[in-house]
Formats: sequence, C-alpha cells, structure tokens
Amino acid sequence: MANVQLEFQASAGEADPQSRPLLVLGQLHNLHRLPWAQLRGKLQPRVSEEIWQAALSTLNPNPTDNCPLYLNYATVAALPSRVSRHNSPSAAHFITRLVRNCLPGGINRCIVMVCERSEVFASACALARAFPLFTHRSSAARRTEKKTVIVEFFLVGQNNGPIEVATLNCLASATEGVRLAARIVDTPCNEMNTNSFLEEIKKVGKDLGIVPTIIRDEELNEKGFGGIYGVGKAAVHPPALAVLSHTPDGATQTIAWVGKGIVYDTGGLSIKGKTTMPGMKRDCGGAAAVLGAFKATVKQGFKDNLHAVFCLAENSVGPNATRPDDIHVLYSGKTVEINNTDAEGRLVLADGVAYACKDLGADIILDMATLTGAQGIATGKYHAAVLTNNEDWEKACVIAGRNCGDLVHPLVYCPELHFSEFTSAVADMKNSVADRDNTPSSCAGLFIASHIGFDWSGVWVHIDIAAPVHAGERATGYGVALLLSLFGRASEDPLLNMVSPLGCNGDSPDEEMERDSKRRRLV
Repeated sequence: MANVQLEFQASAGEADPQSRPLLVLGQLHNLHRLPWAQLRGKLQPRVSEEIWQAALSTLNPNPTDNCPLYLNYATVAALPSRVSRHNSPSAAHFITRLVRNCLPGGINRCIVMVCERSEVFASACALARAFPLFTHRSSAARRTEKKTVIVEFFLVGQNNGPIEVATLNCLASATEGVRLAARIVDTPCNEMNTNSFLEEIKKVGKDLGIVPTIIRDEELNEKGFGGIYGVGKAAVHPPALAVLSHTPDGATQTIAWVGKGIVYDTGGLSIKGKTTMPGMKRDCGGAAAVLGAFKATVKQGFKDNLHAVFCLAENSVGPNATRPDDIHVLYSGKTVEINNTDAEGRLVLADGVAYACKDLGADIILDMATLTGAQGIATGKYHAAVLTNNEDWEKACVIAGRNCGDLVHPLVYCPELHFSEFTSAVADMKNSVADRDNTPSSCAGLFIASHIGFDWSGVWVHIDIAAPVHAGERATGYGVALLLSLFGRASEDPLLNMVSPLGCNGDSPDEEMERDSKRRRLV
C-alpha cells in the first residue's frame, strides 16, 4: 500500500477488469440505482448485466457484505443500509475496512464509490485511510513499480450531477493531508524525532510559501516555555515550538490550531511498562493532524488568519529529566508541581495555547492531542472526545465529525467541580489529578484551558484523539478531515463549505455574501 498513488477522476474510463481490477462500493439501495450503462465499460466482457443484477440480489449487508463478480478481478461490496445517530451517514469506518479486504490486487485498480453528494468528502477520506504510506518491509523495498488506484464517484439522490474539477482538487488535497498525518504517526521515533518533524513542517511551509517560526532548546527555557522545555530537555534531540502562519488579506478573525507533538513518550521518570510503552510513537498524532489539515486547507484557500502551532518534544529518561516534585513555570506564568511525568502532553499544550493567546492574538484556539488513555474508555475507539467552553462549538464538532467521518463525542465541561483535582500546596497546580476515577479526560483538558483562563472570552476547543488516532497497528490520519470540516466555512472551497457544520443549504449568492462574515465569526 505504501507506493499507491490515489487519483480522483470524474470518469475512470473503460477497462477490462482483468487488466484493471474493480471494486464497486456503496449502500445497497444506492447500488441498485447505479445504471448498468455506467458500469458496462468497466466490467465487460467479463461480467454481464445479468451477473451484476444477480450479485446485487445476493447481497445482505449485516453490517456489510460483498460478492465477487469475476474471479478476484471484480467485486461489489455493500455498506450498512443504515447507521445510528452517533455514526457518520457515510459509514466511513466500514468503507476503509471493505477497501482493505475487498479491493483486488494489481498495479492499476479502480474503485467506483456510489453515494450522495453530502457523503463524498467523508468517503474520500475513508478511502485514503486504506492506503498508508509508511512501510519498512523489505519486500516493499524490492518492488519499484508504482501502483495507482483511480476513484470515480457516482452520485445518487438530490444534487447528483457530475463531480466538478474543484471538488476533485479538494479531495486530492484532503486525502493527501490524511495520508501525510498517518505517515508521520506510523514512523518510529528513531526516524521521526523532533528534528525530522521540524523538517516535515519546513517542507509543508516551503510548499505553501510560508517560513515557519521555530523556538528550540535553551531558547525555549529563556523565553519561558517551561512546559515544552521541561518535557523534552532529557532527550538527545531538543524540544521545539514551531508555528506556520497563514495571514490573508480580508481576514475577519484569528484561529490557532495547537498540536501535541510528543514524538515518543516513555513516560519519563514515571516510566511506562513494557506493555503500555509500545505504540507511543503515535503520541504526535495531534501535531501530525494539524500539519496535514493546515497544508490542505491553505491550498484550498482559507479566508481567515490561521496559525498551526506545533509543540514538539520527546519525553525521555536521562540525567536532565524532569523529576516528580519539580516545579516548572509555564508560558502562562503559572507554576506547576510535577506529580506525574507521564502527564506530559498537557504541559506542552499549555505552553502552546498560552502562546496562541498572548502572542498570536487568537480568537479561537483548538488544541488536538493524543492526551489520555481514559479517552478511549470515555468515548470509545472510534469517537474522539471534545471539551470546550462553548456549547455551540461542542455541537458543531459533533456535526462536523458526522459530516467528515472523524467522529466526535462531548466530554463533561465543569471546571468549578473538576479543576480542584489539581490542587497543590506549593504551586498554582499539579499536573496530574488526585482522583483518577473522576473524569480524568475532562480534567486533563481543563488543565490546558487553565493556562488561558476559564474566563477567557474567546472560543477554546480541546480534541482528545488518543484512541481514534490508530486502528490496530496502523495510524488513521484522524483529525485532518475533522479540522477541514469544522472550519470549512472559512474556506473558499465549495465542498468544505458544504461539509462545514454551518454550511449553507440553498442560499443565494447575495444572501451568502451577507451572512458570510457573521457565520465565520462563529466558525
């Protein structure tokens, strides 16, 4: 899968499935609406219309099903016929599974995705997750040929006209961002250290014509970033704060995305065990998602000021490592007594959000992080957890998640009841809770919020992606689609506007212009 090129085309053209294997995918009632004339050139002479209809009649999705049409060269697969209210109507997770399991092998392959226009974005991002870029298998190194998967969408339902070129370009940018994030998360720390992550940031900056701001090593300490510096000072590769800034003319607000970039988390001196440490290369998933989303959304045209803030460190063990009982002064000016060095993500993010507030003047701050193992217990393996000081944004995150396939579910936001978990006798707060049975995922987010203040007038959103950042041993690229959808209203791209939780439904161009500024203030 690592050398697969994913192409989105308005029409994949005709080809014998024996030379270009084919997967036809969609909900069963949508597959029945796919005209044979649309498929004939992709299946004949191997598959007749009678075989196609017979295959459809055998499908009984529970929740999914598939049927071979011709040996292992052509397959039709059915998604769940219905989903619950907390799932995406696109059934995105099942798309990824079916593509991995049912797409025939070959150098050049084709997927025909049958869905409604509103499900195109989520479906494309789900397809991208089935084709990870990173591998170090020796067999892959010996194979030099490039593989291509062409994706064609056939739209059913209302607004079922042909896919526009602008939509295809948006899908290419979004899926490139998803695969970039997944590649970074999949790459082990002996390759993806803080130096390497900075190179990834510089590369994206170069592609977009942006020079990143980078604060590293002792400069972090000198400038007061006690959280990032304290977490990463024991590692061979020094910690860093990096910022990519997009500041277009006519911007009406300033948005900051802050990503947790712990390239490896040993737990520090509060060291993890042999069963809980493997997989901690994924602790940079928040920063990876922010990077992939920033690249995609700027390429598609973002109308407001957007800053991507990366808090990079390796939580390592060594003579210089932070000790439990140490007290650090964070960028907010608040003091933190360390009682658990394995609660490090909140320390680097506290510096990141304080920087976004004080130095970047952000109106909206969203931090994304693989923050707590408790998130997977609170909201499960598929839904990230959202904690925010704004009820409208809580609802918007849930809707955006359903629109894009990166599912989200709310956590309890109640600082007056929960923040006392961090009470310290000698500092402003401790960094880990006193009672781990008292909504620890919410508390971890509240720690971050406390460094911009619970009375801050702006919008603060915290997304904990600890569980959905991976599926099994592979990264998912979670978060890229969510950020593109959630902030789609500030994009110039029509598809991102449509999947935004505040997307328009039939507004005329004049009404659109009148409402644009007001809506963007909320988004």
